[in-house]
Amino acid sequence: MFYPNNFQQATSIEEIRHFIADNKLAFVYISRTNCGVCHAVQPQVQEMLEEFPTIKAIQANADDIPEVAGEFTVFTAPALLLFVEGKEMIREARFVVMDELHHQFQRIADNF
Repeated sequence: MFYPNNFQQATSIEEIRHFIADNKLAFVYISRTNCGVCHAVQPQVQEMLEEFPTIKAIQANADDIPEVAGEFTVFTAPALLLFVEGKEMIREARFVVMDELHHQFQRIADNF
């Protein structure tokens, strides 16, 4: 099944900073244009996040916003970062175990 990319698309590092500051539970999905894993993982994460409406999501393409890699110390894509009240609480990269990520989302969402 094909899922359209419904993540809000970031256009600048400032937008990402504001997004994290403005949302109690902020999820940042960092990808690259020619990253096969990024394109495979994205719809799975998007579908999972439908269960957690309190988690707000934004996507940043590291090719379009190169500062994102330095800002968040990201060395590989995709990078999945969940911020709780501005503090990074979850970090997954490259090969993501979806069941474990779901469990982590559940634990945090249940506490907020």
